[in-house]
Amino acid sequence: MDLRPHLESTLLSATCTGRQIDTLCQEAKEQQLLGVCVPPFWVKRAQRELQGSGVLLVTVIGFPYGYQMTEAKMEEAKLAIRDGADELDLVMNISAFKDGMPWPKIEIAKMANFVHAEGKLLKVIIECPLLEKEEIRQAALMSADAGADIVKTSTGTTGVAVDVPTIQLLRDVLPASVGIKASGGIKERDQAIALVRAGADRLGTSRALMLL
Repeated sequence: MDLRPHLESTLLSATCTGRQIDTLCQEAKEQQLLGVCVPPFWVKRAQRELQGSGVLLVTVIGFPYGYQMTEAKMEEAKLAIRDGADELDLVMNISAFKDGMPWPKIEIAKMANFVHAEGKLLKVIIECPLLEKEEIRQAALMSADAGADIVKTSTGTTGVAVDVPTIQLLRDVLPASVGIKASGGIKERDQAIALVRAGADRLGTSRALMLL
């Protein structure tokens, strides 16, 4: 299986440098990967490196815990799009979701309206390792109903690897029009292939080249 059309090569380390971002972009161009995912601070630099390459530029919003105020997330999204981001990976407000509040859905809908008006794509990170099975179902349906283009499994910060049953659960719950991005602990090629076969459209990983 050719995994390149599925791979978002990711560098979200707190210690990442501009030179590392340049290398990430160069490798993605050389290998014709689907995209790269970088911190908001480095979006403008990555955009310069990727210009004209066809490689998608992805960044994160509300990373990694998602409990920022909606206004702060919206401003972060505006700046990311201004700097050249093609897609935004929004961390759901897991704290409010666990509290039973309706606000997470309202926030996703607000973000989706803005992102789509800008001609961009929105992924929602629901952080599956922190949710029970029924909560995963609820969060996925909520995200889809609120306008998410893709539901993403994790920020990759929990130390728990994404698994096939979670992808299968999401594929069963989500409408066909909503994609799935598997993320978190994807280190082996066989693992990546199994996730795609289970229904993942995208793979977010810091080891993209090792999976080819």
